[in-house]
This record gives sequence, C-alpha cells and structure tokens, in this order.
Amino acid sequence: MKTNASIAAFYLAPAAALLSASLFAATPPGPPPRVAPAGPAPLSRLETLGKNLFDDRALSEPAGTACVSCHLPTTGWASNNGSKVGVPLGSRPGVLGLRNAMTNGYSSFVPPFSFRVKDGDTDPVGGHFWDGRANSLAEQALGPFLAANEMNNPDSATVVRKVAASSYANLMRAEFGAGIFNTPDLAFKKIGEAIAAFEGTTGFQPFNSKYDDFVLGKVALADNEKRGMQLFMDPTRGNCASCHTMDPTSKNPKDSLFTDYAFYATGVPRNAAIPDNANPSFFDLGLCGPARSRPALTANVPASVSVEQFCGTFRVATLRNVAQRKAYMHNGVFKSLREAVSFYATRNSNPKRWYGPTGIANDLPQAYLGNILSDRVPFNRPASAGPALSQVEIDDVVAFLETLSDKVPPTPGPAAPPQPPAPGAILNPFGSR
Repeated sequence: MKTNASIAAFYLAPAAALLSASLFAATPPGPPPRVAPAGPAPLSRLETLGKNLFDDRALSEPAGTACVSCHLPTTGWASNNGSKVGVPLGSRPGVLGLRNAMTNGYSSFVPPFSFRVKDGDTDPVGGHFWDGRANSLAEQALGPFLAANEMNNPDSATVVRKVAASSYANLMRAEFGAGIFNTPDLAFKKIGEAIAAFEGTTGFQPFNSKYDDFVLGKVALADNEKRGMQLFMDPTRGNCASCHTMDPTSKNPKDSLFTDYAFYATGVPRNAAIPDNANPSFFDLGLCGPARSRPALTANVPASVSVEQFCGTFRVATLRNVAQRKAYMHNGVFKSLREAVSFYATRNSNPKRWYGPTGIANDLPQAYLGNILSDRVPFNRPASAGPALSQVEIDDVVAFLETLSDKVPPTPGPAAPPQPPAPGAILNPFGSR
C-alpha cells in the first residue's frame, strides 16, 4: 500500500500557501455570473446507436430496465433503478443486486486492470466495475445485459434478437454491415462498442464543474469550499487526495480525475439490506470475488506479495459528480455524502458508531481484517486522538465536493440558470501552469 510520503511534498506547499495571509488579505471583485455551457456536440452514427442501446428499456428480461435506469445523468451517472437500499433493483420485481451502481461518468479514462509496483508498494489498479474485472468500457457495457440480478437476459443471442427487432436496427446495419445480425456473437460485441462510444462522448465527461472553472481562473470558491479543498488535499488532515488525486495548478482537467484507480479496503460497514448479506458467512471480497476470480499476479509483483493481501479491496471511484449520487461505497451502505465523509473522519475514533458494540469491522472475514487500510492518514490515527475532522470541517469538505458537480445534466436539455459567485470568494490561489 502507498504511504503519504509521495504526496506530502507536493500538497503541503500549496496547502501552506492557501493559508497565507497574503493570499487572503483582500477579496477581489467577484467574477461575472457563470454561463451555462452549450449543449453536447452532435453524436456520430456510432454514438447515436450507443445512445439508443443505452436508453432502450426493451433490452431487459422482462422489459423495463435499461442502462440508463442505473446511470442517470441527474444522479452523477450512478443510481440504482429506484432502489433505496444502496444496490440496484433488477428487471425482475424485488430482485436486488450485490453492489451499488458505479458511476460511468468519466469512465472512458479508466485504465485496464494491472498491478502497479512503485516505491516498494504493490497496488492493483484499473479495470471497470468495483472489482476491475472488465478491461474495457465496451466489455463493461455488456455485463449487465447477462446478469440475472440486473437485466436478466439468458444469453447474448437474446439481446441481439431484441436489437434486431428494434426501431434503430438499421443503425446497426449501417454501422457494421447489412449482415451483422447473422453473426450474433459479433453483433453482441459491437453492441458493447457502440455503448462505449456513447459513454465516451463529452456528455459523460464535460469537465464543466465549478472546480473546473476555478482552476481555469473563471470563478471563485466560497470560503467553506476553500477550506474544504485544503483539508481534502492536506496529507496530515483529510488526505483524501492521496487516493482521489487532483492538481489544482493544472489547467488540464484530466489532471484532476479525483481517483488513482487503485484498490483499497477501507473497512466500510456491512449493508444488512443486501439480500446476500442475510447469510452471515457471505462476504463480498471485491478483487477476490464473488463476481470475478482472483487475478493472477503479474511478473512485476515481488514474490513476497500474495493476492490474498488484496481480498476485500475495491477500486477507488472518481469523485466527480459525487454529490448527486444516491448511495456511496461499493455496497451503498451510506445514503448521504456527509455520512461517507464522516466515516473517514471517525472510523478510528468511534468504531462502534459504524460497526456496532464490538467496534470491529464487520464486512470482511477475520482472515482479511488485516487488509483494511491503516497505514495512512486518517486511518492511522489512534482512537485517543479523536476524530480526524471536526463537524464543521466535515461540512467544509462536503462543500468542496459539491464543486465537482457538472453544471447541467450532461445530455441535451434546458440550461441551468447562471450561478453568481458566493460572497467573499477569491480566485484560484494556486494559479496555473
């Protein structure tokens, strides 16, 4: 696992600068009102096909559930088809999934799965889904069609037949050839490619949040948002940026994707509402199953490292549009952003709040409790030191995270009204490069 040393030098300097009186002594005039961006660029034929597939509620069994059912633009591209328990409702009444729907906003940047060895640390990195089992966005797009607790099709040929009977079947023929439906395996693969093309459009990654405007010097952050960003970046306090990586000195939005794509076990509490969890001996081990087989270690991994060290780990999700989501963490146990931030701040100081009377992490078997992150801030904090963040500081971090929300739903529609800057805000003190 990584330590704080690799990030401290970079983050402490801007954090100290942010606190300096010279930066905050005066409040310059506020910037002009924010103007909603123009709508997404016109879609190509392949992307249009992908949108039709993404929105088609006839492609589930029974009909009624589409990709968009769990990936709404108004919920940060992560919702659960109306479920309130933290995991999705499938196409069959009452059937629930195992994991919270992962956002597919900004998902075109997810790298293929690999093991990264750097500075003596080994980390699994990349891959789609919470467990990284799909190496490409096209491969990921096909998974829900065949999952019994999601879209519930018995096989790929069934999906292809439904697409062949759809109103947009000629788009498939025009894009992939008149005989595409004669080869169901190929047609199914092309369905994934079309959905991936649609998910790669600017609508899914507009980079038009308040934070993006801030690093470009177009808008200012309010005082609580500034404080929240400092806490988020400070490796001695929140230390969020050690996993949810960002660079406010760069004008390139790709330098602030708010994830390092690595896998960690943070000791998230068990979600008792998940049907599989009714069995006390069942545990979702993430990288070690049950939705995937344990990955083979690659040649670059030191002999002293075993795959069992990563059982119970899940991939870090981007925090872009995080405030719009309806559930948090891989099991959806938290239903508010503030609750999720509070967990990080108080896991060590008040474990009984999260795990019950024992105060022991309750969603991993005893054999893997040692895999839970404990060697970096804030998870290396002794209980006697109290919470890593105060209640006001938690609110400040949440306020900063709300600046990561894109301005308008990233699909064609009415523009959001302009938002004036908050009183007392200042422009980006980090500058740009």
